[in-house]
Amino acid sequence: MPRFYCPIPLTPGQLLDLPTNAARHVQVLRLQPGGLITLFNGQSEPNGGEFEATITRMGRNDVQVQVRTHNVVEREAPCAVHLVLSMPANERMDWLVEKATELGVASIQPLMSERSVLRLSGERAAKKVAHWQSIAVAACEQSGRNQVPPVHAVMTLVDWLRTSSNGLLASSTTQAQDVRLLLSLQGKPRTLRELSARKVTIALSPVEASQASSFTFLSGPEGGLSAAEEAAALAAGFTPVTLGPRVLRAETAPLAALAALTLAA
Repeated sequence: MPRFYCPIPLTPGQLLDLPTNAARHVQVLRLQPGGLITLFNGQSEPNGGEFEATITRMGRNDVQVQVRTHNVVEREAPCAVHLVLSMPANERMDWLVEKATELGVASIQPLMSERSVLRLSGERAAKKVAHWQSIAVAACEQSGRNQVPPVHAVMTLVDWLRTSSNGLLASSTTQAQDVRLLLSLQGKPRTLRELSARKVTIALSPVEASQASSFTFLSGPEGGLSAAEEAAALAAGFTPVTLGPRVLRAETAPLAALAALTLAA
C-alpha cells in the first residue's frame, strides 16, 4: 500500500485534503478514488503510528481522503543514533541522507570542517537542508518508518562542538546516557566490536552500551578531520573508534557505523 507523509494531526473518520507534496505524489502514481493509502504524520504516540485512508476525490490540484483506521506500529531502532558529519561533496550527501534514514538514523547534523570540499552558507545552505529533509521524508515513505529524522541546519564543526559541549555540561544525566564516538584513523582507537561486548569507555567511567539512551557518531570529510579537530572532539567528550583496517569513503563510514548499531541491536 503506498505510504505518504502528512504532517498534520490525524484521526479515524477525518475527511481532509492532502498536503501539496503528498497530493502531487498520489497524482503521479495515478491512484483513483476508492484506492487505499497509508498516511503517517511523524508524531509520537498516541497520535503517531500510521493511518489507513481511502481516496475520496481526485481533483486537478488537490486530493481528498478519508482517514479510516489507526495502527500504532513504529519501526524505529531500539537506540537512537545521531550522525554528525562533514558533508561529502556532490550528490553523495543526498545518497547518505537517504540510506541513513532507511537504516534508522535519529537525526543528521551536516558540518563544515577544515578539509570539507562542500561549503554552504545563507540561502544556499537553507535550500540544501530543505532538499535533504525532503529526501529523508521520501526514504521514510519507502522504508516504512513513521518518524522522520530531522536534518539540522549546517554548522561549522567548531560551532557545533561548542554548542553541544555546553548542552552536555548542563546535564550530567545526558552526559551519562549519550555515548559519543569519533570515527578516527589516528592513533589506536577502539573498534566497534567492543560495542558488541556491551562496554564503551567514556572519559574515565565505563558505561554499558546497552543502557545508553543514544549514540552520537562524529565523522569527518574526505581526508578526515585534522589533528586539531580530533583533539577538540576528544575534549568535547568523544571516544575515538575505528571500523576496521580498511579506509572507507566519507559517505560510507558513517553508514557502516550506523548499521553496526541499529541492525545489531
